Amino acid sequence: MSTAKTQSTVSNQSVGPSDRPSQPTAPNKPVGFQSAQGLFANYKLEDKGGYITREFQDYGYRLAIELGDLPHKSLYIKMAKQIERGILEKALSFVADSQADSKARLFMWKVKQLREEAKTKTETQLKNKKKS
Repeated sequence: MSTAKTQSTVSNQSVGPSDRPSQPTAPNKPVGFQSAQGLFANYKLEDKGGYITREFQDYGYRLAIELGDLPHKSLYIKMAKQIERGILEKALSFVADSQADSKARLFMWKVKQLREEAKTKTETQLKNKKKS
């Protein structure tokens, strides 16, 4: 008998809107497929400064900025890849101390001079080794 009383009291209670379990509601999303452009429209990607992926590219770009010659940045990137870093550093420090109108020209002249010095130095070292 006690179970019958509990069932009757439960059924006699009124259930309000706050007591009802909430049913999942569908969000206001369009049904169907979305374009790929629409999927990525909400995401903002961080700008990492272009397509610089290697260290020599970064160094060449910094050289172009330092010399004020951004239109020829690809030349400096190529130089950073092919020429010894010590030569480029010496030429850059030489140019940084100068008051030249065209730092890029002075830099190229100094790089040429330093490369010739390095070449003659290695040639004399090779001759000395052959003699001994």
